[in-house]
Amino acid sequence: MKLLVPIKRVVDPYAKVRPLGDGSGVDTTGAKFEINPFDEIAVEEAVRLKEKGVATEIVVVSVGNSSCEDQLRKALAIGADRAILIETDAILDSPAVASILKEVVESESPSIVLMGKQATDDDCNQVGQMLAAKLGWPQATFAAKVEVNGSVATVTRETDSGEQVVSMSIPAVITTDLRLNEPRYVALPGIIKARSKPLEKRSATAIPGLKTTITAVELPPARPPGRRVGSVQELATAIKERGGI
Repeated sequence: MKLLVPIKRVVDPYAKVRPLGDGSGVDTTGAKFEINPFDEIAVEEAVRLKEKGVATEIVVVSVGNSSCEDQLRKALAIGADRAILIETDAILDSPAVASILKEVVESESPSIVLMGKQATDDDCNQVGQMLAAKLGWPQATFAAKVEVNGSVATVTRETDSGEQVVSMSIPAVITTDLRLNEPRYVALPGIIKARSKPLEKRSATAIPGLKTTITAVELPPARPPGRRVGSVQELATAIKERGGI
């Protein structure tokens, strides 16, 4: 069974960023970049499925310029078998990325596409669902547990009201949530092995036109200062005054 894991290069989610002066985007000068944390969880889960004997091959794919090679190499160091870079300098939105990934899926024929539920830079939470729709595949999102038995995948999903367990036939698309696993520490032997693993570069055949555009990027408004209260009753009164109760 082949697993395809799309990964995205994002600014380190723990770094502080600011908008550009003209509000057209985020200033990434000197910023550190990492694998999108949800995607790294997907890579880890794919490796665990291979260690259980469920998967036989893990392919990671990224869409972007040559800078994405560092993140692909890290995914290889975690345990992926090979990597694909779809090279483009174009600005992409979620529908465009889903269209490009559809072509990769059709050429690679994986049994499962395992990917992060969203990226920490734009927080769209759209590509997995759009990709499943374009492929006509079943999907399970917000996965907190993944089990594969033959041609059936069983996914425990996190919802606002608790957990939901769904089963579906494969091929399928699964998007991962934070509590699915904790990615392993990448040790030196893994980094050394990653250097010899294949990383294929492909040119994007056609870049779909943008359906969404960024109109402005700005900092959120400053939070108002806190207020100390002397008793529970005073706290309840203050909350009531604000319409909280």
